[in-house]
Amino acid sequence: MSDPVLELAGVEKTYNKGRENEVAVLRGVDLALQPGEVVALVAPSGAGKSTLLHIAGLLDTPDSGAVRIGGEDMVGLSDRRRTGVRRRDVGFVYQFHHLLPEFTALENIVLPQLANGVARKDADARAQALLESVGVGARAGHRPGALSGGEQQRVAFCRALANAPRVLLADEPTGNLDPATSDTVFDALMRLVRETGLSALIATHNLDLAARMDRQLRLDAGQLTGM
Repeated sequence: MSDPVLELAGVEKTYNKGRENEVAVLRGVDLALQPGEVVALVAPSGAGKSTLLHIAGLLDTPDSGAVRIGGEDMVGLSDRRRTGVRRRDVGFVYQFHHLLPEFTALENIVLPQLANGVARKDADARAQALLESVGVGARAGHRPGALSGGEQQRVAFCRALANAPRVLLADEPTGNLDPATSDTVFDALMRLVRETGLSALIATHNLDLAARMDRQLRLDAGQLTGM
């Protein structure tokens, strides 16, 4: 077996909500995400899945434990280095698309590439190719407000993959869509992931979608177990 792309080892996270009112959200979480693997993260509301994803994606830090990307421990790195790794190696998708409303679909995918030093011509070409791959290439010139919910979320997937990350982290990416649109968008996401060969950790309440992934994990009472 190859080395994990993303690894969490003994990750602990506690929030202090006042004197004698600490909430242990993560209790010694271990996770290894292999290259090309798509893993479902199933958790009840309030179980800490967003906290886990934020720590895995270097948006938050654990109280203890290790977070490794490509074998390198990210805990203790400077904010600048963590930002660089996050920009280069991690893509995020949320339940709500969070597209920039004043920019077109294409421009929303171009912008993170420009921030990463990609030439505009190359960024435009990659953005268009990504949009074509999820069936919304003809909508490249439209702003988010002119797109359907499913189209907006597919653009958000493309934006997350703009800089060819090694890891995709998704938090309920189809949770705001009706069932039919959810299936269409999920199929587009899985096709993108399979074609690019990256690893993905996808939080979902939808057990049918979870069953279509390579592996299913449950987060409950601060601990991660198989299903």
